Parts: sequence; C-alpha cells; structure tokens
Amino acid sequence: MRSHLLNETTADLYRRSVTEGVDRVAAKLATTERPHTGISVDELAPVINGIDLDKPLADSAAVLDELEDVYLRDAVYFHHPRYLGHLNCPVVIPAVLGEAVLSAVNSSLDTWDQSIGGTLIERRLIDWTAQRIGLGPAADGIFTSGGSQSNFHALLLARDEACRIVMKRALEEGTELTKAELLPKLRIFTSEASHFSVQKSAAMLGLGYEAVISVPVDRNRRMDTAVLALELEECAAEGLFPMAVVATAGTTDFGSIDPLPEIARLTAEHSAWMHVDAAYGCGLLVSPTRRHLLDGIEHADSVTVDYHKSFFQPVSSSAMLVRDRDTLKHATYHADYLNPRRMAEEHIPNQVDKSIQTTRRFDALKLWMTLRVMGADGLGSLFDEVIDLAAAGWDIIDADPRFEVVVKPQISTLVFRFLPGREVPADLLDEAQLHARKALFASGEAVVAGTKVDGKQYLKFTLLNPQTTTADIAAVLDLLAAHAEQFLGESLAVHH
Repeated sequence: MRSHLLNETTADLYRRSVTEGVDRVAAKLATTERPHTGISVDELAPVINGIDLDKPLADSAAVLDELEDVYLRDAVYFHHPRYLGHLNCPVVIPAVLGEAVLSAVNSSLDTWDQSIGGTLIERRLIDWTAQRIGLGPAADGIFTSGGSQSNFHALLLARDEACRIVMKRALEEGTELTKAELLPKLRIFTSEASHFSVQKSAAMLGLGYEAVISVPVDRNRRMDTAVLALELEECAAEGLFPMAVVATAGTTDFGSIDPLPEIARLTAEHSAWMHVDAAYGCGLLVSPTRRHLLDGIEHADSVTVDYHKSFFQPVSSSAMLVRDRDTLKHATYHADYLNPRRMAEEHIPNQVDKSIQTTRRFDALKLWMTLRVMGADGLGSLFDEVIDLAAAGWDIIDADPRFEVVVKPQISTLVFRFLPGREVPADLLDEAQLHARKALFASGEAVVAGTKVDGKQYLKFTLLNPQTTTADIAAVLDLLAAHAEQFLGESLAVHH
C-alpha cells in the first residue's frame, strides 16, 4: 500500500496517473455537447449506492473507467455556453494548473512552518486585493472557503467590535454592560435582495434571525437608502445598537449593486460597521471599463470577494478583507501547540491568527498563477464580456412578447418570466415557469435558474461564460417558451 503514497519513489506513478486523469477530462471537455445529460436521481443513485467501497478496483485506470459512469458522463459542465444557471463560472487554465500544484504539495496555510512561501503569496494577494478596493494602508484579510464563510467572518468581527465600542462607552458613562446583555440589542441591516448567509450568520453568532432588519429595494432592486436611514434612526430611538449594515455589490438574483456611497455616509453617521458583500461583483475590481460601478466600496470596514465567481477561479477561492487589521484579533486564539503568543512577538506570520479555519488549502495559488499568466486586465476583460452579453440579452428578452424582464442588469444576471399572451390563472402561470425550467434541465439541452420576485415565480439567466452568445440566449428562450406553452396547453385542456 505504500506504493500509493506520493513521495520521491512514486513520482513516475504520480505523473502517469495524473496525466491519465487529465486526458480523460480533456477528452470529455472536447466532446461535451450539452451542459447536462438529463439523468435523474432515481437513475443514478442506485448505480452509486451499488458500488462496494470495501472492494477496491485493480488500478487507477479501472477507477477512471468507473468514474466515467458515476460522475464524468453526468456532471453539470459549467464551461458549456448553455449553462446559464447559478453563479458558476468556467475556469481559466492557469488556475487549474495551480490547483494541480497545490493539491500535490498539500501546504496547509495555518502556520508559517507548514507553508512558508504559501503564506507570503497569500498575504501578497490580500494586499493586492485591498489596494484594488482602496481600503488603505492598515488593511488586511484572509482567504476563505466561499462567500458564506467570508460574510460570517466579517459579521463576527462586526459583532465583537460593536460590543467592544458600546461596552467601553457605557463604562465611561459609569455603567457596566456585559456582552450577554448587549447581544440581544444588536441589529444588522441588509436589503431584502441580499444573500441568505447574512441571516444564517446572525443566527450562528447568537443574535438570532430576528436581529436582521430587511430593508426594501427600489425598482432597480438596490437597497432603498431612504428607508435604511429611517430604520437606523428607529433602532437608536428604541435603545438598540446598529451593529452593521451589509451592502451588496452584485445580488445573487439581480446582480444589483447597492448605493455604496450613501450607505457609507449613513453607517458613519450611526457608528455602524459597513460590510460589502461583493462575492459576485468583485470582478469589477479588475474591469478595464467598469471599476466605477464599485465606487464607495473603499469606505467599507470589511469586504467579501469570491474569486471563484467573477475571477474565473475553481472552487474554492474567496477572501474576507478588513480596513483595520486590528479588528482581525477578534477571531484570534493562541494555541500552545500551534501558534503560541511568542510567535506573534517574534513576528512569525501565522495565518491562523486571522482565520476562523485552522487547516486551510493554499487556494491563493490559483489566483497567483492566473494573474502571473493573464494579468488583471485580462481577467477583467472576460468579466466585461459577460456584462456586455447580459446587456444584449436584456434587449432580446425585452423585445420578445413571450417574456417580461424585471430590470436592466448592472452586471450579468437576467430575471424574466414567460407570458402566454392569453389569460391564465396566476398559480398556473407560476407552475409553467417551474415546469419549463425542470423540463429544460431534464432534457440536458441547457440549464437555467429560477427565483421568486414579489411572490411570483421567475426564470433567471446567470451569465458568466464569455463563450455564450446571443444566439445561445435566443435558442434557450425558444426552448423555455415551448416547454411552458406545452404545459399550459395540457393543463388548460384538463381543466376544461
């Protein structure tokens, strides 16, 4: 069994095995004609459940043959131009190369004595990203597993910073306030279109879902700052404390960017932490033409970026950045076996001092490789392409009487709905949207997403592939319309 360990004696086996795996994937990518085969859970589950994991196969070639049947054949391929579903991007080759390197070397980015160069590369990329945002010389941050973790980490810091400030102020006024007494009085403000991880984070931080105040959006699905101002004033009047305002730069459903300059002004007035969830919109940081859409983000106390969305990186690759590195200490714990205090005094850079994870992959290498091969402008131009595509897609849907589209996209998401051109019960029309999406997925010809807008079912294109064309968009619209029409025709015939 030692022959399977990766070391100096098995380097040739490693090379052959990985090459064989790469060849299989390359062949699959070259011949994939649809984003999905249309296989169902009921079809695939018995095949996978029937495999005896206690009986290994002869070699990696046999395992790859089996993998074809249980994974590669039926995987959803995000690189296909008619994958228009969720916030999944096709990935760039330099990042995939980085993934292969980091998996084999297997550095753990928690302490200096496990990573060395990896630590410095990650820190350099954090500094680079902070500079792109404009957070200032005291900025810092850490790579994370994704946007949900980044948002949680930021709100943890915001919670403890709010507690520190309010408790200090109370002490100065002659009142001793405990953290347990303060937590139920903290409030988080975010738009009704923001990511669900804000609510989940509040619950996990001991504040409860009710600590999150949902602020309505305007007709462009951006946070209504007039309502935010009123909510912040009401919070203070009730003796509560505005812990944080979470602005979104690229909402999941609409790609909308909240009015960041005005939100920054209000958070400053009310001494609240400003967090910007730019998990989706972070690609604008490298856009040669649209960086101005993020104006105001430089005022944030913390920012979430997901490189595995609009930087075309493989999952996972995310980061949470802060304006003031001292606030990261709220998540610091010194363990004698890992990162004792003396290491900080000796200026040994242990990333675990900033992270809520301990063992952590060297995901930063993927972005490093990408920037060194493609450059920031190269990456940004890819994101610009999909934003241009979304604008053209809006024109197509807006001109098509079979559909209504909600708002013009700021980034690359289109939310729309099939309209039958005749009177149809509202619940049946909702079912038609759901049926069209499911039928399209089952056919394997394309993948689209769905959501609810004002209580009604809608369809959604999330455009992150520069290879997608307006012809692809038009073709998928035709497919959706056909599925919806067939459903309505059959349903109304039965009804009558």
